[in-house]
Amino acid sequence: MTTEEMLRLKGTHLAPYLQIATALIGKVREGGGNMFRHQLDTMAILLDYGYIESILLKASIIHDLIEDVPNFNHNLILSIDFESHAVYELVLEVTRRLDETKPEFLTRIRETGSVNAKVLKVADRISNMITLGFVNDPKFIKRYTEETAAYIFPIAEAVDRSMLAELRSLVDSRRKYLGFLDNVQNS
Repeated sequence: MTTEEMLRLKGTHLAPYLQIATALIGKVREGGGNMFRHQLDTMAILLDYGYIESILLKASIIHDLIEDVPNFNHNLILSIDFESHAVYELVLEVTRRLDETKPEFLTRIRETGSVNAKVLKVADRISNMITLGFVNDPKFIKRYTEETAAYIFPIAEAVDRSMLAELRSLVDSRRKYLGFLDNVQNS
């Protein structure tokens, strides 16, 4: 990390966003763990790829809050700091609307999402694909893997080819696993 990057991160206060994200601790994920840890995993993936922009990191910590906590008081987000309005807008951008199907949602991000929304969605999907290795439902794995290839690959290709390479590797891994299951069931 360069001195300039260190200085950019110096004023980034993540603790209030982490505290709000604890509302996700009781939300269990299909692959195990809870949604709070998924938020942190998503942020770690962003950092791993060199993303240090404070609004993006803050949004990654709370990106599933509005979708997964019924009646969440969004004013808690808006009152955190001077960037909270921009953070909230980014979270809304990656939040599936009630009137959207999953394909419509992913297409919206691909076609009209900001660069930050696209990067956040790709990091989110990398985290999801990693935990998909702990899911036991072959139909879910197949649907999610194919959805990733169809909708998330083009987003990743537009914003970060290194993240795309990781996603491709994860998709290949899940496809091999599904092929293994097919072979076991057919023998």
